[in-house]
Amino acid sequence: MNWEVVIGLEIHAQMATKSKLMCNCDASFSSEPNTHVCPGCTGQPGMLPVVNKQVVDNAIMLGLATKCDIRKLNEFARKSYFYPDLPGGYQISQYDKPICENGKLEIEVNGNKRTIGITRIHMEEDAGKLVHAGSDNIKDASYSLVDLNRASVPLCEIVSEPDLRSAEEAIAYAQKIRQIVRYLGVCDGNMEEGSMRCDANVSVRPKGQIKLGTKAEVKNLNSFKAIEKAINIEVERQIDILEDGGEIIQETRHYNEATNSTKSMRSKEDAHDYRYFPDPDLVPLLIDDDWILKVKNLLPELPEEKKERYINSLSLSEYDASIITTEKETADFFEETISYGSKPKETVNWIMSEVLGTLNQNNLKLSETKLTPKLLAELLILIDKNTISGKIAKTILPEIIKTGKNAEEIIKEKGLAQVSDQGELKKIVETVIKENAKVVEDIKNGNPKARGFLIGQIMKKSNGKANPGIANELLNSLLN
Repeated sequence: MNWEVVIGLEIHAQMATKSKLMCNCDASFSSEPNTHVCPGCTGQPGMLPVVNKQVVDNAIMLGLATKCDIRKLNEFARKSYFYPDLPGGYQISQYDKPICENGKLEIEVNGNKRTIGITRIHMEEDAGKLVHAGSDNIKDASYSLVDLNRASVPLCEIVSEPDLRSAEEAIAYAQKIRQIVRYLGVCDGNMEEGSMRCDANVSVRPKGQIKLGTKAEVKNLNSFKAIEKAINIEVERQIDILEDGGEIIQETRHYNEATNSTKSMRSKEDAHDYRYFPDPDLVPLLIDDDWILKVKNLLPELPEEKKERYINSLSLSEYDASIITTEKETADFFEETISYGSKPKETVNWIMSEVLGTLNQNNLKLSETKLTPKLLAELLILIDKNTISGKIAKTILPEIIKTGKNAEEIIKEKGLAQVSDQGELKKIVETVIKENAKVVEDIKNGNPKARGFLIGQIMKKSNGKANPGIANELLNSLLN
């Protein structure tokens, strides 16, 4: 039987705010356990929550960026369940009145573009964290400790429609969400730190069937690789069960990266199991047009808009524009570099290949180096003027990155300026021709590859400093 895969993603993006959602405690990552806590986020009786306005602004911004409707009247609800890292016995979230609804996002996989619906975006507080001794799960641990630093850290949960049809589409969608939240500055998107996490609702159905199959939710996927592997292994599991005549149980499953398998955690709850009701300590939230407009005016240029501008205004190819806009930091660096006079196409090529290649080899970020857009532009302009060759430029780039010296300074120190003096180059070309009589004969007999060998010898004798254009002209004239 041919099966169709149906996937919906729930992405939890931790808001990049200084304080938590419902109290003034520090919301930063990686501190000593239970040092960012107060009576409010530890669930002490009598404490009243106060909404962090910055979280609301971030949620509106995220909704506008994903073409959602912003709900004017929305409210917080209590989602009741028992777990040791939830001291109040409930999570403050949103239920039937979320802040954003009916959005959409376009993805592209293998050249095919598809629009993925976004059901809702809602605000909620995170739970604390259990630290298991002797195991990575509570079942096999000898004991567990509770760290409440993360309790009430603000999240926006982005819930997609079940519109994704493969693990590849799910990754493309998750990467697009990560790109948007990073461009907006509302979340750093660091999945390895847990500031962006993903749950995948996976089901299969016979191709052509309209009714959805029974879904299983795979929880807390913290990398794109984990999303891909977990979805694929879960799809295989469900198809095997169905083809053996079994039934899929609606449940929550855990993905084990070490064994590349999913394991049942608990039967999947429905909304009524959580006993949602409006939080009596929080009044409904009214968002008027002026508030929405103020946030809208803060929206930066989004990746797709930037990409279109680069194609239309800078004549970049769609591929180059897509690559350079992947990360906002890279796009900003590119724009500032060309503002100093370097050519857009050459700048893209250098940033994506040489600059990022060198940084990756040394496990560095742009912001951690001494390379500036001005320094890179100066280097590229020297190549364009034939002062140095591209090969020489590649050798001095690491020194610019490390020291912050400009290209001209390094060229002068090391005597790397390109040789363009015709008299000097003519002597080198004549020597190469004299030393390679057989190769010259091959060229005259119509072997074009032999000519490339001579150029290589010229560059070798000049220590890579011969101006290629002038060397070619001299070679042509002397061979004729």
